[in-house]
This record gives sequence, C-alpha cells and structure tokens, in this order.
Amino acid sequence: MGMLSSINGPQDVKALTPDQLPALAAEIRSFLVTNVARTGGHLGPNLGVVELTIALHRVFDSPNDVLVFDTGHQSYVHKLLTGRHDFHNLRKENGLSGYPSRTESLHDVVENSHASTALSWADGIARGMQLSGKDQRAVAIIGDGAMTGGMAWEALNNIAEDPDRPLVIIINDNGRSYAPTVGGIVRRIDAVRKMDAMRVNRTYERALSWGKRTLQKSGLAGQLTYDALHGLKRGMKDVFVDAGIFDSLSLKYLGPVDGHDMSELEEAFTMARKYGGPVVVHCITEKGRGYKPAEEHEADRFHAVGVIHPETGLPVEPSRFGWTSVFAEEIVEIAKENPSVVGITAAMMLPVGLGPMKKQLPERVIDVGIAEQHAMTMAAGLAQQGFHPVVALYATFMNRAYDQLLMDVALHGAPVTICLDRSGVTGDDGASHNGMWDMAIANMVPGMEVAVPRDETRMRELLHEAIAKPSPTIVRYPKGAVPSDLATLRRIGTLDVVYEKVGDEDPIVLIGYGPLVHTMVEAAQQLEEPVIVIDPRWAIPANTDLVQVCSRARCIVTLEDGLVDGGAGACIQKSLNEANVRQPLASLGISKQFLAHASRQSVLAHQHMQAGNVVVAVAKLLRGSRK
Repeated sequence: MGMLSSINGPQDVKALTPDQLPALAAEIRSFLVTNVARTGGHLGPNLGVVELTIALHRVFDSPNDVLVFDTGHQSYVHKLLTGRHDFHNLRKENGLSGYPSRTESLHDVVENSHASTALSWADGIARGMQLSGKDQRAVAIIGDGAMTGGMAWEALNNIAEDPDRPLVIIINDNGRSYAPTVGGIVRRIDAVRKMDAMRVNRTYERALSWGKRTLQKSGLAGQLTYDALHGLKRGMKDVFVDAGIFDSLSLKYLGPVDGHDMSELEEAFTMARKYGGPVVVHCITEKGRGYKPAEEHEADRFHAVGVIHPETGLPVEPSRFGWTSVFAEEIVEIAKENPSVVGITAAMMLPVGLGPMKKQLPERVIDVGIAEQHAMTMAAGLAQQGFHPVVALYATFMNRAYDQLLMDVALHGAPVTICLDRSGVTGDDGASHNGMWDMAIANMVPGMEVAVPRDETRMRELLHEAIAKPSPTIVRYPKGAVPSDLATLRRIGTLDVVYEKVGDEDPIVLIGYGPLVHTMVEAAQQLEEPVIVIDPRWAIPANTDLVQVCSRARCIVTLEDGLVDGGAGACIQKSLNEANVRQPLASLGISKQFLAHASRQSVLAHQHMQAGNVVVAVAKLLRGSRK
C-alpha cells in the first residue's frame, strides 16, 4: 500500500510533510476504488472526502477531539487513517462495518447511518466536555444532504444558544444526497457554494497573509489562532461570507473552503479549533472525485455500488429484476390510471423506485429531502385535500416518523400508502439498516393494515389493493431479487393457500409472510403429516378467515421477516386468544436485538428462520400436544 501502510493512527498523519499529502490522497483513492469494487459499498461519498478527512486528522486530536460522521457511510477514509487497512471483507460477516463501529476503534464514537443526527450528538458531547472542564472539541462532519433533515436544524438552534460551546461543524457540501439535494435551505447554501471560487480564494489568502503579518509585528509569530484573526476585522471581514442562515443564528461561519485543497482545509480547521466556540466550516467537495466512472455517473456519482470492474465501473453481474423495479413499474401504471396518486420520497428518488414516475409525471412526485417526519405529515395534508399519497421509504427510515404515522396519518384515518423497500433482513449494511421494526410498529397503530407480497404478481396485486383502500396502509418488501411466482391453489376469503397435503388428521398450518412463504413450502415438503401453507397477503390485522383456519389446526407455525416480538405472529396469537382458540402456536422471526452486518442468508440462519427450523418447531409443538 506504499505510504498508507505506515499510517496506523492520526499521529502518523500529523507526522507527514505537506509535500507528502497529495501522494497519500492519491493512494487512498486508488485503494478505495480497488477494494470497494471487490466488495461493494459507499464509494462516491468517500472519494469526495479524502483531503477533508486527512486535514481533520492533522488538525484535530482524535479520539480526544470526538469526530462524528453524518452520515456514517463517509467514514472509509477515517477508518484507513486510524489503522484499519483490511477491507477484504468490508460489510461482510466478521469484516469491517460500512459505518463507524465502536467495536472496531476508539476513534469511532457514533455508529450512525441514519442521517441528520450528528449535530445533536456533537451538541451533547460538547456539553459534556464543558461540564467536565475538558479542553476538547466535538467535530460533526455533516454531508450527503443531511442538512435537509429536521434534526440538524433543531440541533443548530440549540448549538447557537451558547457562544462558548466547543463544537465545530464541518459541512461536507457536495450538493447531493443520492441525487442533487433539494429544498429552500439548500438553495440558500448553494448560492454561497456557487460563488466565484477565485474571488473567495483570493480574499481568503489575502486576509490570512495580512493576519499573519500583523501577528508577527505584535510578537505573536506562530500563534495563528482563529480568536486573534477574528479580532482583525479589516483583514478577515470578507472571509466570513454571508451565509444568511448561520449568520442569523450568530454562528461563526467560515467558507466556502475548497474541500480538496489540504492547505486551505488545514488553515480553516486550525482557526475553527482555536476559536473556542461553535463554528461552521463550509467545505465544497465533489462526490466521486478522482474516479472518472463515478464523476460521470449523473444519477448518484456511485453513492453505493455492488461489485464492479474497477477499470470501468460496470457491474460484474448485472442486477436481477428486483422488488424496487416491480414497484417502479407498477406505481407508474397506477398513477396514470388514478390522478389522485402522488409519490413522496425522502431524498431517495432512485433507490426507492420513484424515478420513472418522476420522469413521466414530474408534477406528481415530491422529494422532501431527508425529512421522513415532514413527508408523513405532509402526506396526511395531501390526503385531506383528496389525494392518495404513496410514501416510498426504506423500512428502517419509517422508524423516524413513527409519531407522525400514529398521530397525523392514523389518528385522522388518512388514506396514505407507505411502501417500505428493504424491509426485513438487509444484512450487509448492519444493525441500523435492517428493516425489522415496521410490522411490530404497525401492529400498535389503530386502523393500520399491512400487506406483504410473496412474489411479483402479489406485489402488483397488493399495491393496487392498498391504494384502493380509504385508510392507511403499508406495503412492505425486501431488498434484492424477486423469487419466482408461487401459484395460489385456492382462496379462503382473502387468504392464499399455496401448498396443501391432505390426510385423515387436522392439518399442520404453516403461515408465511412475503418471500418467506417459499420457505414455508420448502418446510411443508419435508413433513409427512397433513399440512397447509397459508399466505395471508395482508399480515396485519389477522382477519377472521385466518382465525377460522387456525381453529382447525393440529399446530401452527408462523414465519416473518421482522421482529417476532409484537409482529405478525403475535398479532395472530392475540386474535386466537380473543376467539378462545387454543391450538399450539410457535412464531419464528427476528429476535429483539441489533444484528451485526452479514449476508442475508447468514442472518436468517443465525436467527433460526430457515425451512429446517420450521420443521423443528413443528416437531416440538406436536410433542407438546401429545403430553
């Protein structure tokens, strides 16, 4: 790895001469392209923060100065500079996490991968430093559109309250989240970002030069402090460009700074660290910088990639037709037929599949930025005006809008359909991205109905049914390829029977949800007893048809790709208890714990959610019923 192999911590970064830094930056970019191409991961964001991260570790003193990355996927360079060079199993079981991880390093404090939280974390950390009398800094590095999130502005409101809080905010401004960032606040910052760079640089250099000369004349040579320079108003006045929002909060604002000029970054970070109060340093970066395929990829600058050819950036294996693609196709057809349908996304237009609808019906797709709470309540407002909003999110991000789901959508019975991509076990992205909470959450919400399609046909079918309902609905589906269609043998009310083996005894009833219905069929084929496999289609609530089927069962096993505590299986158990049905039941699903990053299949095996586990559960229930 050349120079990089000698970097085992920030002290080694500080020891380098300025002349060595461009070579280190080039080596890091080459390392990232080579390694992330092999494993997949967040390539574009990290290519854009190489110089910025090097400068951070040369100026600040991690881990005494606490670095908080928002979002955490821009931390690969940070990992390298803190001695973590083995990227062979990045985002794989027993390998490095794709986000900061406390188990990996003392330099990782916040295991965050949900956006817009870093300023609140940093505010709390900085307050703790103040209360403890420590001469340390909290440094929040916020980028990839995270400034569009409401929490960031709630935190800024509090940070600005105390002029002595030891907190530095680094805005990594690449103008994008996945796609270009949206919103009025962003336009205001963008106006500063697009200022004449030459004029800013000339002003910056002129002010620093003047300030240094003044310090030398006053006998303070070598003490380039932000505090001293700020007092020299004549020299520094143009450096603090009017950033409107930050000025109105009385926050010191420095920038815009060239986020790929390490000398300029070090000067700015040094001034910010010495100031002793909250400072905003606005750094202009380019997502995907230094890798031509990423720079030329207009959609998302290789925000996240699978396994690719490093020379070309092309995928090693073309992606198979996935759940998101099915949604993308079907929502366009539904919207064409139904003018009341409006798509809503939270800064994830392409990842959740609303891109085709935006292209064909641009006025009926709304991107609110990283603002799931606003998206949910705004959807309730649209519904009040006679529209049927379709809010498309990753399942893990719906957690952020639970209060709005409960009090704005459900309380008002608003006809809003929430489409949850990447529900259940997602695996490689780790604990914060598994979409395992939504069914347990939905089970607590009065009037909420949850549809879980098992294949492409049911996906299209249930999406139509959900949008036709005059009440709140959720349609959830996992990450990845769609399994082959599993035919319906017959219908019992709204339930699909997908496998049946008849006999003299009452059947064992296996109830699966979503693609795990296929797992239940595999388990049923291993059983010798009479068995029936049911796909409820609508997982929550458990309807009377399902209660009737279960009332005649020898035993019942449910399998869901979600939190088993309080999930769909628990919903069935409650309904059976209310109907005084006492047949033995076992529910399999994800246990109540945070799951480490690993492949989906590995997680399912660890969580006992495979066909063999279903067979074992049936055997236990039958043994128990014979006693």
